[in-house]
Amino acid sequence: MSPRKIRKIAINTGGGDAPGLNAVLRSVALSAIERGIEVWGIKHGYRGLLEDEPGGLVRLDRDAVRGIMHLGGTILGTANRGDPFHYPTEEGGKLVPKDRSGELIERFKQKGFDALVAVGGDGSMRIANELLERGLPLVIGVPKTIDNDVYGTELTFGFDTAVSIATEAIDRLHSTTEAHERVMVVELMGRHAGWISLRAGIAGGADAILIPEVPFSYEPIVEKILQRESRGRRFSIVVAAEGAVQKDGDVTVREAGDVFRRVAVLGGVAERVAKELGARTGKETRSMVLGHLQRGGGPTTFDRLLALRFGAGAVRFLDQGCESGMVALRCHKIELIPLSETAGRTKTVPLDCDTVTTAREMGISFGDEPAGRFAAERTAAS
Repeated sequence: MSPRKIRKIAINTGGGDAPGLNAVLRSVALSAIERGIEVWGIKHGYRGLLEDEPGGLVRLDRDAVRGIMHLGGTILGTANRGDPFHYPTEEGGKLVPKDRSGELIERFKQKGFDALVAVGGDGSMRIANELLERGLPLVIGVPKTIDNDVYGTELTFGFDTAVSIATEAIDRLHSTTEAHERVMVVELMGRHAGWISLRAGIAGGADAILIPEVPFSYEPIVEKILQRESRGRRFSIVVAAEGAVQKDGDVTVREAGDVFRRVAVLGGVAERVAKELGARTGKETRSMVLGHLQRGGGPTTFDRLLALRFGAGAVRFLDQGCESGMVALRCHKIELIPLSETAGRTKTVPLDCDTVTTAREMGISFGDEPAGRFAAERTAAS
């Protein structure tokens, strides 16, 4: 059986933005144009296809993607509340969630699209897989998120940039925290995965790192701070992932989930931890939320290149007649994995990984073990 002929594809960017989105748009467009394939961008997730608004679909020719590779954000715009299965629809003077997936698929076919390239995180991959199961002809997912929590790929683009920004912020906090002899608690993004906090915390010289994968207690963190005090180091930096949880506790949220997003907006853990550490140590304690600075600006060289590789790979697999799937980085190669393998799953930090071990061996506290455990074990053994 000869491969299906791809003549016209659509691409969208969904969920939170991430550095590298424009690079992947350029890569998809140019790789497709080189093969004689027409490319159209869907504005604001799926809204540009569902709503009858001017400019909802944009032709991505060479001029449209010229000079965008180094830019942050996305020229197509994005949407956090654009799930076509729970789409905000006005009925009776108020917005209610409505399943418009059937309408979306019908419009997709009417426009003559042969395939969709869906760029997004775990939520976008879930939606893409559900659309495929409902009858969308062909879907290639491209994993994007600063959180690095998309299952099935070693890395997502946007992650390296976020870690670099967070590391630089922690670097800058050292001098002011030391000058005032304070404890500083820095809250980083990542939702229910601690990848950003783990890497930035180690690289930035944090004294304690709190991640969702390791429920923490305050006693080991306090012990670490007081241990540093006894050595004349009268300041400490604690990095807390926004999804970090105390033992037998729950995540800290700013907003509850709603019928459109279905997920809570995390935030506030740094303030909570800082208040408790201040009370327990008697030290002046401050909290800082780095927030959306981690998403902003242009991508690092690594993220830019990874986005370009993902985009070219998506078109390559389409041109080769491959079935639907998600492009993934595995053992330094771009591969295509089934969408069903990644949809609905979250990639969290494995606690036996070398990076966690490195942190522990350097004396960084995760709030689950006594400070200086390795030194104590050596003393006991001797």
